[in-house]
Amino acid sequence: MSKDSADTSLLDLLDLSQLNCLNESDEHTLKSILGGKTRSRDSSQYLLSDADEQLVLNITFNQAVRIRSLVIHTANAEEGPKAIKLLVNRPNIGFEDVEDASEGEVAQTLELSEADVREGKPIPLRFVRFQAVNSLHIFVASNQSGADETRIDAVDVFGIPVEATKDLSGLKKQEE
Repeated sequence: MSKDSADTSLLDLLDLSQLNCLNESDEHTLKSILGGKTRSRDSSQYLLSDADEQLVLNITFNQAVRIRSLVIHTANAEEGPKAIKLLVNRPNIGFEDVEDASEGEVAQTLELSEADVREGKPIPLRFVRFQAVNSLHIFVASNQSGADETRIDAVDVFGIPVEATKDLSGLKKQEE
C-alpha cells in the first residue's frame, strides 16, 4: 500500500468558526463552498471575488494536519485562479502580507493551468513544507484571463491528521 493511498480529504477537520476569505462577494462566500465540510457539488454555490481578481482564503483546521495536495475547481476556467501563493500557520493574514512575499516567505508558489482548475486536478504540494499545518492560507494573485472576478466552485485539501501518524502499529491493511 503506497503512502498516498492513505491521504484523505481534510475538510471534515475544518474549524468553520475560523474560516474566512478576504475580498469575497457578499453572495458567493468561502463558507458557501466549505461550510458543509465536503466538496460542494452544487453549481449555485461558489466563491467569487468582489473588488478585483485577488482573494485570500484562510482555512483553519481543528487539529494539526499534513497536507500533500490541493484541489481547486471552477466551472468557468477563465475565471479560475492562475497564480497562487500558499502560506501556513499565519494568523490574521492580509493582502499586504502576501502580495510581495517571495518564495522563501511562502510555503509554495504555484501557477495553475486552465485544465487544472476546470478538471479539479489534485495539485501536489512540497510535502516537507506542509507537515504540521493548523491553518492554510491561499492567496490568489491572478486568474486565467485577467478578468475582474475570480471564481472557485470547490476547494479540497488532501493529507492526513498529524495524530494519525503517531502510532501506526494498530492499523490493519485495508482491502482494496
